Amino acid sequence: MLDANIKTQLVAYLQKLQRTIEIVASPDSSEAAREMLALLQEIAALSDKVTLREDGNAARKPSFSVGLPGETARISFAGIPMGHEFTSLILALLQVGGHPAKVDASVIEGIRAIPGEFHFETFISLSCHNCPDVVQALNLMAVTNPGISHQMIDGALFQDEVSARQIMGVPTVFLNGEPFGQGRLALEEIVARIDSGATQREAEKISARQPFDVLIVGGGPAGAAAAIYAARKGIRTGVVSERFGGQVLDTLAIENFISVKATDGPKLAAGLEEHVREYDVDIMDLQRAEALLPQAAGSLTEIRLASGATLRSKTVILATGARWREMNVPGEKEYRGHGVAYCPHCDGPLFKGKRVAVIGGGNSGVEAAIDLAGIVGHVTLLEFEATLRADAVLQKKLFSLGNVEVITEALSTQVSGDGQKVDGLLYTDRASGEKRRIDLAGIFVQIGLLPNSEWLKGTLELSPRGEIEIDARCATSLPGVFAAGDVTTVPYKQIVVAMGEGTKAALTAFDHLIRSEPC
Repeated sequence: MLDANIKTQLVAYLQKLQRTIEIVASPDSSEAAREMLALLQEIAALSDKVTLREDGNAARKPSFSVGLPGETARISFAGIPMGHEFTSLILALLQVGGHPAKVDASVIEGIRAIPGEFHFETFISLSCHNCPDVVQALNLMAVTNPGISHQMIDGALFQDEVSARQIMGVPTVFLNGEPFGQGRLALEEIVARIDSGATQREAEKISARQPFDVLIVGGGPAGAAAAIYAARKGIRTGVVSERFGGQVLDTLAIENFISVKATDGPKLAAGLEEHVREYDVDIMDLQRAEALLPQAAGSLTEIRLASGATLRSKTVILATGARWREMNVPGEKEYRGHGVAYCPHCDGPLFKGKRVAVIGGGNSGVEAAIDLAGIVGHVTLLEFEATLRADAVLQKKLFSLGNVEVITEALSTQVSGDGQKVDGLLYTDRASGEKRRIDLAGIFVQIGLLPNSEWLKGTLELSPRGEIEIDARCATSLPGVFAAGDVTTVPYKQIVVAMGEGTKAALTAFDHLIRSEPC
């Protein structure tokens, strides 16, 4: 299953094993089991520190565990972890084998100290680019703490269980058999949820920080660019973000980033963070800003976080970005994660062979419909206007597909469900006024962005659309407070534009500092 190049790389990785590890396979008679065994046999042949048994009796088959000989394994994979999950498998082998994880020592100590028994199960799809982060975080926790175990489950191979548990989106995590979370979950976030004291301890550490020269709120492209340019000026720079990378983490294909022919969002986000960490930047991730208190302490602006922590800075750059716009119709919130989805790449495989709808006829909506058409049974694309707004080349591809229907002048009015999952969509034909219904298993919403600025209402000037009003130098209506990227009134919400605006904001903040009286 592995080509020569990958095998060569794996040999190098497996040389880092410090102790023998044992893989125990639990196969059945399926083709998937044969593929799983072939993969495991190839891996075991690459290192004398990897042994393989094929006599496992796990409840889920095909599956395999990774552990130490003579001990109960705490990491397992139900399915074949290829695609995005191949890295999860390699990291599991290395970490069980004693190779240290690239995680702050304080985080490792915090995981090791968590009391109790925790069995996690994560349902994934191999095309999901958010799933590996969750799988790898939980695997690391299982390696670190004997009271924690984790199994990755490929939903495509265990469809009966997916249906029984009403799983309509990935990653979906269960803890001790009960729902724990859905969507992207970072390691620190998971730890905080099972260790009740972690949030308070982190808030105390954050509040104890000395004031910054520039504090950037947001870790997307605009925030990362601002951090790099500020740090290069030699000033004390901090970044506080809800999740470093921002919305880029949810973007699969990126083909218009100048000088890079093609990349994907998670890869770009990782590159942004790596670049920022090359400088003396204090990154405080998984922290949501709750309030901005201008000039609250002398000449310092304060940012209050949802954790209760407070940060102070001479200047602030707001780069909180935007999020997917919702339909705001009855049933949407109730069935989010149970048929209502926003990421076709992540959740599309869960609707294999079924009927779904895409809401939105712009580039995002048409691209989603094209992608889904290769997976699901039928796609209905609904657009509010009389014509689609997507690029002509995308429309040409869309209309060439035999299992896609396009409905224009459609006003979505309600998501219908049976109490557990989506079963249809109600809409009004704007041309005739007729009310109609489509029977569906899933609805993918792709209707644009909303600025993450609600927490700033009443504090500084916002546009009617909720965007932060800025001038040509990224200055807001408050002295010493600047803004950049998708959260602002700057036109064209593009990654490259956001980076340029973040750069501009940092340079303007520095200019403000050198022209102001010292604090």
